[in-house]
Amino acid sequence: MTGAERVNLYLKQASSRGSILGLERIKHLLEMLGNPQEKLKIIHVSGTNGKGSFSAILSSILNYAGYCTGYFSSPALTSAADSFQIGGSKVSEEIFTSVMVKVIEKAEEMDSEQESPTEFELLTAAAFLMFFQCKCDLCIIECGLGGDGDSTNVISSPVLSVITNVRKDHCHILGNAVSQIAAHKAGIIKRGCAVLYGGEKNEAFEVIRNRASEMSSKLYVTDFQKLSGESFTLDGTTFSYGDYSGLKMPLLGKYQILNGANVITAVEILREKGFEISRSAVYDGLKSCVWQGRFEVLCREPMVIFDGAHNPDGMAAAVESIKYYFGGKPIVILMGIMADKEYSLYGDMLKSTAEIIFTVTPDNPRALDSKILCEYFRQSGINSEFYHDFSHGASKALEYAEKKKLPLAVLGSLYMYDKFTAILKGNKVK
Repeated sequence: MTGAERVNLYLKQASSRGSILGLERIKHLLEMLGNPQEKLKIIHVSGTNGKGSFSAILSSILNYAGYCTGYFSSPALTSAADSFQIGGSKVSEEIFTSVMVKVIEKAEEMDSEQESPTEFELLTAAAFLMFFQCKCDLCIIECGLGGDGDSTNVISSPVLSVITNVRKDHCHILGNAVSQIAAHKAGIIKRGCAVLYGGEKNEAFEVIRNRASEMSSKLYVTDFQKLSGESFTLDGTTFSYGDYSGLKMPLLGKYQILNGANVITAVEILREKGFEISRSAVYDGLKSCVWQGRFEVLCREPMVIFDGAHNPDGMAAAVESIKYYFGGKPIVILMGIMADKEYSLYGDMLKSTAEIIFTVTPDNPRALDSKILCEYFRQSGINSEFYHDFSHGASKALEYAEKKKLPLAVLGSLYMYDKFTAILKGNKVK
């Protein structure tokens, strides 16, 4: 068995354990690896929405500033190695496999099935070890779920903790109230370490402010009133923030200017801490950032957008952008989601936008059956068809969009990205 085969098999076995919050297993595993996370300078990022875009933009800016930046994100879009970037480039399968084999060797020494690490814990440990071995100057580490019990929350002294916003998601794990969810995310705040909050000043803000005070951590809050000059086209986004005028980025979606404002605020905090980040690095980093699967134009004939809108707030933001970019005309939607999402809110959001919704079942054990989602949309008065075979459903949606000359938006789970883009290439679209 090759190293790559061993890694794939072990990760598949670990994935069957699902997501289990708690830090005992990851702490044990990292101790056996020499606690590499304690030897890194880390920016720790949590939040319901926007943490991926925030991290991708900040990583791009730091790379332009001359730092070798490690970046760990989830979920991976095509292969597990996609979760790791160094210096703005995805790591090679060879580097990924080499590090994972070392992690797996230690994981196999752990005593019992109950102590065996989950897939995300293995990947988290690999990120810390990889970035240490590659001598990264700064590392951006995204939480997978929540904050306090997330496996990334083993960082004792982050350079900066970031909470992009707090909305309802993963309610069955984190709680139904925004204040409960905020308490979990505020768990990444460490004593004496700066924290940035980029959300609304609501009950979540009060929870985070109180936690920061308890931990003697300086709290920074993004001032969105400094935003101006916004322009949104399918070729990119332009905005100004404070004394930064005419900022440009290729990321689409009206919500991306909020992520941009959060990043610039983070840059100012990092400068206070002695990191040298020039204005040109900010402009160049924004202009060059890449973040797949978030209101991404996959092709233009027909126009196909992919947006991993995986919860109600994400879906509302995607719908707002769709209406703006396409002038309110009807579009075709292909959708697949996880069963734990609050999809009962989607009907009202999509009723005035969707000419038809094709529902599919993503390739994930937590996926919602496409028939159930289809029946829900039909009950909401939306024309809908379901397909148990993902490829068949995706092809039908593409055929319909081409025939009717309408845009196609692929919404929902990021677990659809790999398979959908492969189907798109097979259809030889432009």
